[in-house]
Amino acid sequence: MSKKKDGKKAAEATNEKLGAREYERELEKLHVELVKLQEWVVAKGLRVCLVFEGRDGAGKGGTIKAITERVSPRVFRVVALPAPTEREKTQMYSQRYMQHLPAAGEVVIFDRSWYNRAGVERVMGFCSEEQAMQFLDVVPEFEKLMVASGIILFKYWLEVSPEEQTRRLAQRIDDGRKIWKLSPMDLKSYSRWYDYSRARDEMFEKTDSSWAPWYVGQSNDKKRVRLNIITHLLSKIPYEEIKRQKIVLPKRQKPEGYKEPDYPYKVVPAVF
Repeated sequence: MSKKKDGKKAAEATNEKLGAREYERELEKLHVELVKLQEWVVAKGLRVCLVFEGRDGAGKGGTIKAITERVSPRVFRVVALPAPTEREKTQMYSQRYMQHLPAAGEVVIFDRSWYNRAGVERVMGFCSEEQAMQFLDVVPEFEKLMVASGIILFKYWLEVSPEEQTRRLAQRIDDGRKIWKLSPMDLKSYSRWYDYSRARDEMFEKTDSSWAPWYVGQSNDKKRVRLNIITHLLSKIPYEEIKRQKIVLPKRQKPEGYKEPDYPYKVVPAVF
């Protein structure tokens, strides 16, 4: 078979949706490695910061959940800030984000971040064009200071096609579990695809630095992008498995006369 045909076959295989069974099998392996990374971060006092950006429906929340579902919330901390308060609007722009940056032994994950100014705030008119340009000029130096202080910074952009975004957002309309994800602002943003494209392009051009590069995950297949991002993250932070002492459950104490009380507990009904 020719190299051309081999390449085409590989591309077709990549475009196929990943099956649930294969996804769960691979995710379980990666979760084991994330636990090892967690223990290494705590033992060495590392400070890790992950930034997730992308259009509505790109899969940021699902990717973050895949990273965090088997690790400690005391180590892996998710930050998803609401719109700024009136007080916060009077502060230095980065101020409300800085207080959430990681301390030793923490992995902080921003579900949207200071890059709101380069995206939604700029496109939807929540900041002036002058403020947006000032942000794009300053943020590389802000991130250089973060990295120089010892923070391990990763910035991920999840890229979704217009067709797949439409499918996902339309699905939310009739899904009672997901309707909360579809706000009036999401609908306005949806109609301005190319304004967001232009803002994204300039954001990459201005802030894709050698010390804090952007990594783009193709997210039309949610399962694949989750596995790919976790694999990438694990490959970028050198870590070792912390050796544990063999765990043996101790013997329980004897009751020594203890009896269960005859108490009228309010029991949760067993409806399932």
